[in-house]
Amino acid sequence: MLEPALMIAVIGICGLFCQWLAWSIKLPAILFLLLAGIGLGSVSGVLNPNELLGELFFPLVSLSVAVILFEGSLTLKFSEIRGLEQVVRRLVSVGVLITWLIMAAACEFLLGLGWPLSLLFGSLVVVTGPTVIVPMLRSVRPNARIANVLRWEGIVIDPIGALLAVLVYETIISFGQGGEISYTLFVFIKTLLVGGLFGCSAGYVFGIILRKQLLPEYLHNFATLTLVLLVFAGSNALQHESGLLSVTLMGIWLANMKNTDVGEILSFKEHLSTLLISGLFILLAARIDLEQLAEIGWISILLLLTVQFIARPLAVLASTFGSGLSGRECLLISWIGPRGIVAAAISALFALRLEEQGFEQAPLLVTLTFIIIIGTVVFQSATARPLARALKVSAPAPRGFLIVGANSVARAVANALESQGFKALLADTSWDNISAARMEGLDTFYGNPVSELANDRMDLVGIGHLLGLSPQRELNALACMRYRDEFGGRRLFSLPNSNDENLKDKHAIAPKHKGQTLFSSDLSFSKFASLLSQDAKIRTTSLSESFSFNDLFTEPGRKLYPLFAIDTNGRIHVFCDEQTLTPEEGWSVISLEQAEQTEKP
Repeated sequence: MLEPALMIAVIGICGLFCQWLAWSIKLPAILFLLLAGIGLGSVSGVLNPNELLGELFFPLVSLSVAVILFEGSLTLKFSEIRGLEQVVRRLVSVGVLITWLIMAAACEFLLGLGWPLSLLFGSLVVVTGPTVIVPMLRSVRPNARIANVLRWEGIVIDPIGALLAVLVYETIISFGQGGEISYTLFVFIKTLLVGGLFGCSAGYVFGIILRKQLLPEYLHNFATLTLVLLVFAGSNALQHESGLLSVTLMGIWLANMKNTDVGEILSFKEHLSTLLISGLFILLAARIDLEQLAEIGWISILLLLTVQFIARPLAVLASTFGSGLSGRECLLISWIGPRGIVAAAISALFALRLEEQGFEQAPLLVTLTFIIIIGTVVFQSATARPLARALKVSAPAPRGFLIVGANSVARAVANALESQGFKALLADTSWDNISAARMEGLDTFYGNPVSELANDRMDLVGIGHLLGLSPQRELNALACMRYRDEFGGRRLFSLPNSNDENLKDKHAIAPKHKGQTLFSSDLSFSKFASLLSQDAKIRTTSLSESFSFNDLFTEPGRKLYPLFAIDTNGRIHVFCDEQTLTPEEGWSVISLEQAEQTEKP
């Protein structure tokens, strides 16, 4: 094995490459992370996690899982599942019970591990998890109802699955030592009480601290991370494995606490979770014993078929009965249920403990769990997206535009986009502007696009770009800052004002806050509005072999400002100063045109 510092660097580089590869080909990163771990571990022998980290391996895994679960729970808002609460409750209760019993029975009848180990295996594979669900949802893009149900289930079910595994494990140990079932019941109640008390108390107290600004902003992320680790470790110190429940409840409490802004914290935790997930999956996969995997052989396929076509569909059927979800929505929910990092981490931990207690076949739990993880991720990643499209329950691609402002310039741009089949949503606080936009048949939101009401009410399905077309430069910049995480920096644009270039540095808005310069620095908001008042028109021109993009600028008697270009695949591109765009044959160009003689100097 390489020296520790170099080995950690290699893990980081491999994790980065796997994340980039997953982003490039639209598949969950866990698939490539697992393959990288197996390649570094069992195949090449370069990485030995136990030798690299020693006794710190499992504590680091546990703390990392806690941070990942907390970050996921920060995204869980009760308003998102209004009307679907019963489905989520059933999935994490009745659904868990059905999956547990079916998978335990399958393990016992197919492998004959004995009911104690089979029941423990069944409890390990009931969890899905945000580490695999969220990336898969980004790739599959189901409608909001399906996405919210799967995301809530994936995060809430992790601590529940961990609790179930702990109860089964404690029962195995207790009965092996001549104990009674009452001890298991005591463990269950104590875990719920300790986890609930720690999580809710920490969430409430930290929410008050954030709301009353008792901490400077630069310490928010540091304080959050240390508090999460403290809550997790403290809860576990009082009751084993109650920490996951604590950090999940803490995150949910903060996410739903009124007047508490967790946006910056969530952004930081997302980056941290990506780093932790990448490292953890590589380390855990490096511990897989390929010889054991080969010994199981075809039985692993039967286990995969059981979880995919029996356990998951029956659990979803029982959980969605009478819910109001359509049959096609239920089918896709039953199809998507990949297993993730919590299953991998807990299986490794319990297998080690049980092996010390004399269960010789306990190491098989890790191999079987990874078979389910790899199999469900690979199969569902390859099939879920085509299935969602075939069932017509996928959300539209984010080709649309959120336009800040509903003034004459914004309406003209929106009409041009709508005429080419691209959704445009205009947001403005001026009722006169909104009324004019509605009279033209445009979609509108009456209100501030960065308000709390916009967060709850504005429908951004199918929207992936922001155009700042308000004459208020500060509002455009604020909107770019608000939607940067949602749309990405390369899809944020704002139209310059006429006096932007004359502003001194201390008055000018930083470029990173105002997005890219929309269209051209030569075309300010006031100039655009002036040209429209002089009967300038927004037209669409198709390019051909005989009429190129350069020919647009050589036609006599007119001035042209290119706005958008649509390529041969139907993708739209925005002209801006920061990027060079050269439309080709077969493309269409949307431009603002006016005869030169009518344009004021």
